[in-house]
Amino acid sequence: MEQSIQPLDPVFLKIGPLVIHWYGVIIGVGLLLALLVVTREAQRRGLDKEVFVDLVLFAAPIAIICARIYYVIFEWDYYSKNIGQIFQIWNGGIAIHGALIGSVITAIVFAKVRKLSFWKLADIAAPSLLIGQGIGRWGNFMNQEAHGGPIDVTQIDAFYNVLPDFIMDQMFINGVYYHPTFLYESIWNLLGVALLIGLRRVNLARGEMFLTYVIWYSFGRYFIEGMRTDSLMLTESLRIAQVISIVLIVGAIVLIVVRRMRGSGSTRYLDQNV
Repeated sequence: MEQSIQPLDPVFLKIGPLVIHWYGVIIGVGLLLALLVVTREAQRRGLDKEVFVDLVLFAAPIAIICARIYYVIFEWDYYSKNIGQIFQIWNGGIAIHGALIGSVITAIVFAKVRKLSFWKLADIAAPSLLIGQGIGRWGNFMNQEAHGGPIDVTQIDAFYNVLPDFIMDQMFINGVYYHPTFLYESIWNLLGVALLIGLRRVNLARGEMFLTYVIWYSFGRYFIEGMRTDSLMLTESLRIAQVISIVLIVGAIVLIVVRRMRGSGSTRYLDQNV
C-alpha cells in the first residue's frame, strides 16, 4: 500500500486574511439541505414555511454556541491552558449533544412565543435533523477527526475493496489507518432519514416522530462512540456520549409510554391543526 498519502486540505478558500474551512462549508451545506426539506414538509403539514426559516435563524447560532460550550466544558483541562483556542471552532471541537440541547430549548421557547405546538415542529424537523447530522460528519472527515481506532493491518486491503480510496487515504494518519467512524455515523443517520420519512405514512401520535429520532440516533451513537479514540470522557472509562445516549433512549421510551397513557395520542402527525 502506498505510504506517501497526502491528506486533503481542510481549507476551502483563502482570500488574504479570510480563511474558509471545509468544516464550516460542509456544516452549512447540511443546514441548508435540512432547511429545504423541513420547509417543504412544513407546508404540507399546514404551516407557513417561513416558520422554520425564522426558527433556524435563532436555533442555528445557538446550537453552534451550545455545541462548543459543551465540548469546552468537558475538555476544560486543555482549554483552560489554551484560552485563545476556545473560539477556533473551524479546527473542530463541537459536540452534537450540546447542539441538540441548544436547539431543543430554542424550539420550545420559539413555539411558546409563536403559540405553536413544540411537538409538531419537532416531528416535522426530525428527518432534517438527521440530514444535517449525516452531512455534517463529513466536516470531521476533512479535519481527520472523529475516527475510530487503528484498522488491523490484515484488514486494510479489504477496507480498500469496499470503501473509496479517498476515504481510506484520508484515514491514513501519521502512518496508521483508522476506522472511518464519521462514515459509520453518517450512514446510520441517513438510514434514519429514510426510516422517519417512511414513518410519516404510519401517522404516529404527535411527538413520537421526534422521540423515534432520539432513540434511533442515540442507539447508533452509543455503539459508534465505543469505537472512537477522541471521546469526551466522564471518567477514565466512561464516555459522556454513551451515557447521554442511554439516558436519551430511556427518556424517550418513558415519554412515549407516559404520553400514551395520558391520552396524548389523540393528535396525530398528519393532522393539520397547529
